[in-house]
Amino acid sequence: MAAPNPHGKSNAAVVRPWINGLDVVRRPQHMWIVDFDSRAAPDAALFERPWQHVEQFVKPSRVGNRESKSGEAWWLLQRARPEMKAALASLHRSVATARVAKHRVFVYVSASVLADSQVVVFARADDTTLGLLHSRFHELWSLRMCTWMGKGNDPRYTPTTCFETFPFPAGLTPADTAHQRTEPVTGGPLIPADLPPAVRPHAEAIARAAQRLVDLRDAWLNPPEWTERVPEVVPLGMTASPYPDRIVARPGFEKELAKRTLTNLYNQRPAWLAQAHEALDAAVAAAYGWADYTPGMADDEILRRLLALNLERAAGQGVR
Repeated sequence: MAAPNPHGKSNAAVVRPWINGLDVVRRPQHMWIVDFDSRAAPDAALFERPWQHVEQFVKPSRVGNRESKSGEAWWLLQRARPEMKAALASLHRSVATARVAKHRVFVYVSASVLADSQVVVFARADDTTLGLLHSRFHELWSLRMCTWMGKGNDPRYTPTTCFETFPFPAGLTPADTAHQRTEPVTGGPLIPADLPPAVRPHAEAIARAAQRLVDLRDAWLNPPEWTERVPEVVPLGMTASPYPDRIVARPGFEKELAKRTLTNLYNQRPAWLAQAHEALDAAVAAAYGWADYTPGMADDEILRRLLALNLERAAGQGVR
């Protein structure tokens, strides 16, 4: 990242941290990827060190491989996902979940990080959206609408069936927040901007509950007594790293920290985690107008109500 290039541009333009589904549910793997985006070979080659790396390690597996359709443009990602990049361009973070996972958990991902196809990314930065997605209601819906795969028969999140069909609370649907703008509320959480007065209190309550859930989880995953934050590499021409800090174990805590994963946390589901989720669910239930909701409400009753709302909206849109 510190090497100069003949055109004077930093390698940070084409080298980024990269995550897959395991980074979401386990510990970070600290992987990086070279992404030339849609640059033609002459332009990509001006990033000298990244080009040399791709030429050495990628080109041999692409060129002459009959099963590969990317031999002609071997330096480019096979699935560059330009639509995703465009949707994330104005955000400082996004919401993400592992496509296949035992537990349906949602996390924030920095805008500087590139996610691979095993991570489903939602182009929103507000805490309200994360709270809605991480609610019991969306989890139940996604488990009913997902596919299953792997040795453990783990649920596979499919956006077309799990996300696009989910009936979000009125005023907080993806269409309502498509502008992606956010605004902070007391305490720091972000909510979608310009919400109607009747919707805003619900968005704030969900955002606060979601922020508390994330804060508690992060403190469990990376206890300050066991960890330290190390600034990532500073690219040439920059005074600070544009990437998230690297969290490393303090000497003597390596084994303990390795066990602190979201999968292990949700396997254990300690009381504080269950209580944080119950508080989030209560806020989301209020947004639906379900005054009779309690944690004891049966899953089938929740799904019945969600399906009724889904069908009502579909009928209003003339969908058959």
